[in-house]
Amino acid sequence: MAAPNDGYGQFPPGQQYDHPELGTPGFEGQAASPPPQAAAQAIDAGKKKKRGYATQAFEFGAGGNAAVGGQGPGGMPPMPGAGVPGAVPQQSPGYGGYPGQDFQGGYGGSPAPAAYGAPMGTHQPAAAGGYQAPEAYYQGGVVPGAPQGVSGITAGMAGMNMGSGAQPSPQQGGQQPPRVALNQLYPTDLLNQPFNVSELDLPPPPIILPPNASVTQSPDSNCPPKYIRSTLNAVPTTHSLLKKSKLPFALVIQPYAALHDLDDPVPVVQDQVIARCRRCRTYINPYVIFLDQGHRWRCNMCNLTNDVPQAFDWDAATQKSVNRWDRYELNHSVVEFVAPQEYMVRPPQPLVYLFLFDVSYASVSTGLLATSARTILDSLNRIPNADRRTRLGFIAVDSSLHYFSIPKDGDENTETSMLVVSDLEEPFMPVPQDLLVPLNESRASVENFLSKLPEMFQNNQSNGSCMGSALRAGHKLISPLGGKIVVLSASLPNLGVGKLDMREDKKLLGTSKESGLLQTASSFYKSFAVECSKNQVSIDMFLFSSQYQDVASLSNLPRYTGGQTWFYPGWNAGRAEDAIKFATEFSDFLSSEIGLEAVLRVRATTGLRMNTFYGNFFNRSSDLCAFPAFPRDQCYVVEVAIDETLQKNVVCLQAGVLYTTCNGERRIRVMTLALPTTTNLADIYASADQCALTTYFSHKAVERALSSSGLDGARDALQSKLTELLQTFKKELGGGSMGGGGLQFPANLRGLPVLFLGLIKNIGLRKSAQIPSDLRSAALCQLSTLPLPLLMQYIYPRLYSLHDMPDNAGVPDGETNQIVLPPPLNLSSERFVSYGLYLIDDGQTQFLWIGRDAVPQLLTDVFGFGERTQLRVGKGSIPELDNDFNERVRAVIQKSRDHLSRGVGSIIVPHLYIIREDGEPSLKLWAQTLLVEDRADQGMSFGQWMGMLREKVSS
Repeated sequence: MAAPNDGYGQFPPGQQYDHPELGTPGFEGQAASPPPQAAAQAIDAGKKKKRGYATQAFEFGAGGNAAVGGQGPGGMPPMPGAGVPGAVPQQSPGYGGYPGQDFQGGYGGSPAPAAYGAPMGTHQPAAAGGYQAPEAYYQGGVVPGAPQGVSGITAGMAGMNMGSGAQPSPQQGGQQPPRVALNQLYPTDLLNQPFNVSELDLPPPPIILPPNASVTQSPDSNCPPKYIRSTLNAVPTTHSLLKKSKLPFALVIQPYAALHDLDDPVPVVQDQVIARCRRCRTYINPYVIFLDQGHRWRCNMCNLTNDVPQAFDWDAATQKSVNRWDRYELNHSVVEFVAPQEYMVRPPQPLVYLFLFDVSYASVSTGLLATSARTILDSLNRIPNADRRTRLGFIAVDSSLHYFSIPKDGDENTETSMLVVSDLEEPFMPVPQDLLVPLNESRASVENFLSKLPEMFQNNQSNGSCMGSALRAGHKLISPLGGKIVVLSASLPNLGVGKLDMREDKKLLGTSKESGLLQTASSFYKSFAVECSKNQVSIDMFLFSSQYQDVASLSNLPRYTGGQTWFYPGWNAGRAEDAIKFATEFSDFLSSEIGLEAVLRVRATTGLRMNTFYGNFFNRSSDLCAFPAFPRDQCYVVEVAIDETLQKNVVCLQAGVLYTTCNGERRIRVMTLALPTTTNLADIYASADQCALTTYFSHKAVERALSSSGLDGARDALQSKLTELLQTFKKELGGGSMGGGGLQFPANLRGLPVLFLGLIKNIGLRKSAQIPSDLRSAALCQLSTLPLPLLMQYIYPRLYSLHDMPDNAGVPDGETNQIVLPPPLNLSSERFVSYGLYLIDDGQTQFLWIGRDAVPQLLTDVFGFGERTQLRVGKGSIPELDNDFNERVRAVIQKSRDHLSRGVGSIIVPHLYIIREDGEPSLKLWAQTLLVEDRADQGMSFGQWMGMLREKVSS
């Protein structure tokens, strides 16, 4: 059928368009007749112009977002198991639905849970871009193929009471709540019911608690997953059962969901009345039990009975009694207490930033010094300073140390003086009062200094960097107060303390000896970091070298001090994209409301013990993590051990962060998570959270990669663990038989194989002789710190088809006013058509892919000119043009960068790379490494991966 003339991109009928570069055949260019429903819609549309950019691809189903009625490429309905293993059917009702199959809904046939906070029994609104929302599952309802009868009804009734609870009477105090039916297990065949990327956006299996588990009816009584996610939402009662499951029990903790409190407000208890258990020091929470007419409360962790503080029911400000049941700490699982005097070892420290500027030739010539100085100058109003105590200091570093004494505003001598110290072993330390100045009292002098700093070193030819000595001097300078040392460096530290050598050897890349390059070359960096942590000094590294910089060694400084390593390889301020990216990120970094002199501790019900901690901090004791500064954009993983048989139907875990706010207030953020217990292996698997599991194993993989096991050991351990889980499920829950040669796994874990493959193929762990060790080390830093939503995207990037995106994509939703994204596609070149426009986004980098046969009208609408060869490939941006499609493409690119909408704080602004399919080969290959389901470099395709797993499980 010929396309109407107002479409973009007519192809000769029946011509096959192949993708030799992508290694897989392309879709047929010929469009089949539309289904009757689509044809009717086309007629009804009347004069409305449909932008299909490819033989009316949107109506006819030839593109990645094709026809909603189950049409596959070329109008053919998709067949189960057809094509490449892992191929995803086109949009159809529900996720993963195939013609002739009676399962529907997410996770291979179970209805999806309601959104958090939504009343039970309601359905989620339809997902963006035409995916129909799955039916509400887990909470009962009749699901095709689900167990019916009493157990099904019980599960349904239990789900309706999930997390609810009435105020207990004193008589109820000692009773155990009854056990309820937990999440039902829905086995699926991984080979015949392919994974759909949309499943990664589904919430974790819900936490089903008995009725009245909490003391109030509050919907906020259990911790939302954006703060704490458990790998298991039903906890085995014994260590032996946990061991039998082969699954880890761990918490993924992200105490903050935004860089600024305004973006994620948490209830604050201002009255300084803090009720804690006398024995285990648990904070009172929605899961305690009140006894003795409410005069006492029983701890839900250790069962000790405690007195309720006299002021608990009294408002000191109004001098009136208050309703206890209105108190935040009994209604909210996440709450913040303003701490009284006894929580302070010393007066609250001020916020201190000490900037160490690399002023060597490399830094000056790339524009790093000028850009960083200008960004700090422009961001002075954004640096938290509510209590007017924030202090700043500056040291310049090349082959010598340059201290700057900045006068207070109004002093007779208003010029900043510089003192140069060339003794790097025992550098002379000027008077600290002159070097750390209150921003409030020296604002004009700081502005004057920052505006002149680049000129002071504009002719510097020195290639030396004594950054190690500068760090030691900086530590000495701010250790009486504590604070942040911010390093901005474009050179390898090659002089003085912590001197590093150029040790990159390309012959080692991709070999077993490569792991040595990922370990620190000098013991100074770890021992110095531990010393800094003891003195409440945190270090952040901003690294910019176009040459080898030994990120592996330098990243130890942030790793043990609660900081972060930011890596900008080949950065140059001469490229506007580079300058804007860094300036935006650095300004957001400076504005973030970090916590100071913080500690994190996790308590749990008797029988549970915090075993191992992962993340950027120093483990001060067996269960205490120390953070000189507590960042807003990292997550932490805590593995939990089961030491004794758990007697309770519900166990609780409570994470507490004691810290000083930027404005000098001591606070405690408390997060309480309640989980049901079970003696049933099926409950454990049905309640496992695939994203939390992947986060845990990501941290484990990084630990292995940096140990003697190396990269090979890390990759092998991931493969072995996945095989072990599949074998365990087959043996214990699959009846020992695969039935028809399939590969059985629970519906809620369907994404685990592709996530593990993505992790193995990530730049941090991928087997390759092409990845410089600095890039790999920086990636390992990301894998061990990124908050869960960003980590999932980093492991399994997002792919959006733009040329045929649905009409509602790229425009604000009528109800939420949020930009709607197109439905994501699986990461396979099978998804690409040669005339298409695609966005690939791993959260750190975005690629805009233009197909070799993209029509001139598409290029004109997006870029303003229709000739493909005029496109400037590489780092770039989309011009602002006055047409609807250009606005929608820009909106999708921008929305894909929106961390906050996913409950995540992050300063990252991804670079956008424009790529032509028939353009620069190296750029194209880079983008293709993100297509996890394809075969690339030395990695196997998803089909090969699943085949290998099947063989191992069957053997």
